[in-house]
Amino acid sequence: MSSTSEWQKRIEGEWHGRPGLFDAEGNHVGFERVDRASVVEDGVSRYWMNTQLEGAGPLRNRFELGAHFDFGIVDSDENRVYCGPDFYGTGQPYGLFVEANYYSPGWQADLRTWNQVLADGETQVYSSVLHDGWAVCAVFNGIYKRTFDHHTNPETQQFVDDWIALETSRGSRPQVLPTKEKGAWTGELFVNPVDQSDAGKVSVTIEHDPLSLRRARQQVTWSGDLERSYGFERLRDGARTQYEGPDVWGNAISYGRALFTGQHLMNADARGVEKIRGREVLIDPGTRELAVVWQLLRGETTTHFVHGLLTWESA
Repeated sequence: MSSTSEWQKRIEGEWHGRPGLFDAEGNHVGFERVDRASVVEDGVSRYWMNTQLEGAGPLRNRFELGAHFDFGIVDSDENRVYCGPDFYGTGQPYGLFVEANYYSPGWQADLRTWNQVLADGETQVYSSVLHDGWAVCAVFNGIYKRTFDHHTNPETQQFVDDWIALETSRGSRPQVLPTKEKGAWTGELFVNPVDQSDAGKVSVTIEHDPLSLRRARQQVTWSGDLERSYGFERLRDGARTQYEGPDVWGNAISYGRALFTGQHLMNADARGVEKIRGREVLIDPGTRELAVVWQLLRGETTTHFVHGLLTWESA
């Protein structure tokens, strides 16, 4: 029997969340209450999810299956292969982050899932972007907490109930950064090259200077095992955001508090033109903690994943 992967060890236990469901335009249309676990039993790995979908409209019709998900996994630190019958595809771990791409016959959708375990080991930041071909048809995203005795411990059950209530209150809120308050997000992020090795950490600062209720100037500085510095103005238009130079051009769309970005870095010097495909999740509008995953590319070739938690401080 092969040894358990490091990623499998990181996601032991049962995880509880209530991810929001959004349509392709970023409108909140429902929730899915989820308890899930990836388990190894008698040397065989499997993933189960108990789900309860709430909402209305065509997405409710499409995603209501009348059964819980259960599927086999080939567990590996190189590739986690999803063997059906409910999901088929693969995922690659990068330290505390896994990127997965798989197909759901029940939902008739191709999913790209980013699952980020924060450094506390007890919190997962989750999103699944669902596609029809190349077109987005829906998005699920939310925050999960881990337990080991939920079925037997009343205190744990109350903790989960409180967490689900908190997620319900903030899961549908759109990502709106401070509009009249200067400050900065700072923190130390993990760096994993595309070969899935550990390349250390990078200290990141995002200086934030609001210019109006919809426009802000940001300066982003990386220092440590990767060095970057770039500035831009960003304009929020409903769920959409535009990055309007001078160093970054691109756009983004928010599905609730999760902003999915495409940024072209135009001051990359000898490195060539770089891009960031990212997800930035404002976990709580009160604390303004920002969980980020940045996929760094040179041309269309991924070079690194940079991920972790940034904390806010007012200027």
